[in-house]
Amino acid sequence: MIIYETNKNFLGDIAHLSRSWTMQKVLRSTLGVAVLTTIFAVLVEELPLNMHAPSTIFSLLGIVLSVLLVFRTNTAYDRWWEGRKQWGMLVNNCRNLAVMTHTIFPEDDSRSRYEMALLISNFCIALKEHLRQGTKVEELIHLNAEEVELYRQRKHVPNYISTLIHQKVQLMYRSGEISGADIRNMKPHLQALLDITGACERIKKTPIPFSYSVYIKLLILGYSLMLPFGLIRDFSYFTIPLVTFIFFTFIGIEMMASEIEDPFGLDCNDLSTGDFAQNIKKNVFEIMEVPLEPQPVENKELYRKVF
Repeated sequence: MIIYETNKNFLGDIAHLSRSWTMQKVLRSTLGVAVLTTIFAVLVEELPLNMHAPSTIFSLLGIVLSVLLVFRTNTAYDRWWEGRKQWGMLVNNCRNLAVMTHTIFPEDDSRSRYEMALLISNFCIALKEHLRQGTKVEELIHLNAEEVELYRQRKHVPNYISTLIHQKVQLMYRSGEISGADIRNMKPHLQALLDITGACERIKKTPIPFSYSVYIKLLILGYSLMLPFGLIRDFSYFTIPLVTFIFFTFIGIEMMASEIEDPFGLDCNDLSTGDFAQNIKKNVFEIMEVPLEPQPVENKELYRKVF
């Protein structure tokens, strides 16, 4: 995610936008349409060709296209915002679970607190990669060789870690160190881990229908390629910048929507789930008052589609 301060550096924000991967694709597409429009304008103006159409047709088509783009953008942003809300809920539930664990577990049992802090932290670290290309076991913290092998055998690592958390709580209950009331109080936060995982998987695995997305792109391209026929008689060579700017506007909105509809990746406008997971880890260890063993320097996630 690009972190910026609103209304502070207007020109700087625009300059950064021009370096993004999405904007690079928009500019390349816009350049192609500009070239085709230029060829058309030169042919019509320099040769005795009578190639034009009533501009009112394109006004009506423009309204239809605008409505579709508004719906497309709203749908994509709803997915992005839903993902942000789910990770916000994960932060809250992990903190609450850490507070309850610290309060309920015996004061002298720092080992159990440490194990719970480790499991909660690894759950969040595993989840952020699970929503991308699959959990990277090497990113999980403080695992021995046997545990690493067990984790590698699991196709759904967040499920496995959630099971370990439940098993730990049940073990504490059976040993008499916590009560049934304690488990009932912890249950909503324990269940929330997989509820949030399922909600994020729903967003990840249910993209905008392919035919709908392709149809909008085709409509934008077709509209932009036919638009010169409606403008050339009234605007002559000024048709070139007009068509270029209109295409730039429409295709830019469509491609921004395409970028944010899957908010868990590494595109420049995706959610910074890696930072969320690291913050949860720090919060949980601090709340439970157990030491977080030194680790290699944390590298900020590189968003591969930013130049």
